[in-house]
Amino acid sequence: MDWNTSIQYLKGVGEKRAQLYKKLGILTVGDLIYHFPRSYIDPTQPCPIAQAPLEEAVTIRARVIKKSGEQRIRKGMSLFKVTVCDDQSTMVITFFNGKYTVDALQLDQEYLFYGKVGGNLLRREMSSPMVIPLTQGEHLIPIYSLTAGLTSRAVANTVRQALDQVLEQTPDPLPAPLRQQLNLCHIQYALQTIHHPTDFQGVALARRRLIFEELFILSLALCQIRQRKESVSISPLPTCDMDSFYQSLPFFPTQDQQTAIEQILSDLSSGRPMNRLVQGDVGCGKTLVAAAAAYAAFQGGRQAAMMAPTEILAEQHADTLTKFLEPLGVRVGLLTGSMKVKEKNQVKTGLASGEIHLAVGTHALISQGIAFQNLALVITDEQHRFGVNQRTALAQKGEETHTLVMSATPIPRTLALMIYGDLDLSVIRQMPKGRLPIKTYQIDSGKRQRAFGFIRDHLDQGLQAYIVCPLVEQGEADLGLIPATEYVEQIQKSDFRGYRVGLLHGKMKAAEKEQVMSAFQRGEIQLLVSTTVVEVGVDVPNAVIMLIENAERFGLSQLHQLRGRVGRGSQQSYCILVSDSKGEDAKRRLQTLCRTNSGFEIAEQDLALRGPGDFFGARQHGLPQLQIADMANDLELLQLAQEKARLLLDEDPFLDSGEHVELGRRVDRMLASIGERPN
Repeated sequence: MDWNTSIQYLKGVGEKRAQLYKKLGILTVGDLIYHFPRSYIDPTQPCPIAQAPLEEAVTIRARVIKKSGEQRIRKGMSLFKVTVCDDQSTMVITFFNGKYTVDALQLDQEYLFYGKVGGNLLRREMSSPMVIPLTQGEHLIPIYSLTAGLTSRAVANTVRQALDQVLEQTPDPLPAPLRQQLNLCHIQYALQTIHHPTDFQGVALARRRLIFEELFILSLALCQIRQRKESVSISPLPTCDMDSFYQSLPFFPTQDQQTAIEQILSDLSSGRPMNRLVQGDVGCGKTLVAAAAAYAAFQGGRQAAMMAPTEILAEQHADTLTKFLEPLGVRVGLLTGSMKVKEKNQVKTGLASGEIHLAVGTHALISQGIAFQNLALVITDEQHRFGVNQRTALAQKGEETHTLVMSATPIPRTLALMIYGDLDLSVIRQMPKGRLPIKTYQIDSGKRQRAFGFIRDHLDQGLQAYIVCPLVEQGEADLGLIPATEYVEQIQKSDFRGYRVGLLHGKMKAAEKEQVMSAFQRGEIQLLVSTTVVEVGVDVPNAVIMLIENAERFGLSQLHQLRGRVGRGSQQSYCILVSDSKGEDAKRRLQTLCRTNSGFEIAEQDLALRGPGDFFGARQHGLPQLQIADMANDLELLQLAQEKARLLLDEDPFLDSGEHVELGRRVDRMLASIGERPN
């Protein structure tokens, strides 16, 4: 057995459980070993029930004094109540579908219970805590990110088995002189200690070593990508006169838009392939910048292509770009998967002959049989919706192509430089004049009926609204969340009976999603209940209210992206955050959203509060996944890693000599994981 062995061959895993690990991105023994604990329980420091802070996870040592029978609350869902006591106070613990857990608890026996404490100052309660026998309460207990069907204890046991199998044969990728210089422990000690520490001092040593290693390998990979791209020379596009472009616009661009356009024009005429990221809030005018870049390619006698993640977004971009560019002689063609064969063939012919100067489309642009006469510029919208391979596949439709990436996810500069290390950065912070800021309010569930009345008033005026529910997977319902499907049924029978209500969620087929969004866009649906798939959506200027249920379940940046779906027209728009959370962190996050509409301020706050592991809400396609580093707290190590990476590549550019061979392998693996060809 080695690091590349499938996890299913570990004892107690097998094919079925391997599918659960796959949901966490764990396929091999190596993936498992690098799935680090997100926190630790210190069972040697239990908290008295009466002093337990509300809405915070704590360990409580208590004796079982009463067990109730099973109560069925709905099909497939039952609950059990257990009363425990710590000689001063009592607490009721609720277990959902927890028959085996409750059966195993012995009356009059003491256990450690780890979980969030609810209730009030007089009465404490817990829901589905981890139960730890006292015999296991002498060392730190690792807590892992999980999916339904896996427990932290099961993961810890499987990790222990994996370490027993491969740890001794694990070479250290960091050269010994570098480890000694920076006082870093050996990889074998770090991996053993991060998973099964005896104290927090050991955790700190292991974490520092593993964080540096991760940032060092990432820095080496990004340095190599940048060096490779800087060594490529191509024919520069001629310098472009943008006066006619600016004069044709119905408004004048903001200073930030002009700066981004100037940076792009400089790239296009530099003799090097452009790799530029334009980032800015929803509605800041990135499409105008893309139009200017396409016009520059047109003036140079070349074609451009813009790829969007959905058909509706592609159609929306095609309409906007046509208005900007057709008066200047630029012919825009739309290409999507659902178009009729005859329409597709006309666009294909126009691209091959050069009659169409700008192609706007979905993944259809990279399908076989699509050929451009002289493609020079590739624009991708919402970078995180595409893998690097898809971006590259479109660029390969032309020779000597430039790449422009647009993202509506404002990212703190430090994080952007790491994630998009191969891209130059343009930032648009200013918003066009005349746009009304969205008014954002936070309420608890007691005011939900008033909010529903507010929504009905607007629907009766012919306007539209969204309601967003957290994405509830099977097994999460025990947290008191209602799946979006059930939520729709409930409100259609009660608060929104007689209104046209639609449903949008991630498990629907792409064609179904497009159908629902089109119906909402046309006004056939008045109220759209959705999961976060609506986060990157289309302009529906008539939608003026977004109500977000269980808002504390989302990251700040994700809430800001969701909020950006309203406020697209001339009407005043509103965002209503519903949350009963008593946790201080959750309150601070939601108050930030009520206070500001600046995506960049929100991004900085989000990063400081949650770290980059949760920053994007979900794993970004084509980007390296950081397992342990935290950009908000590890800036010093990041700068050190970047400095050491540059020095090492000066000494050994291909990492193929002596002690650098294993390091070179690890860098190649990271390059492959983000769609880049290793050296």
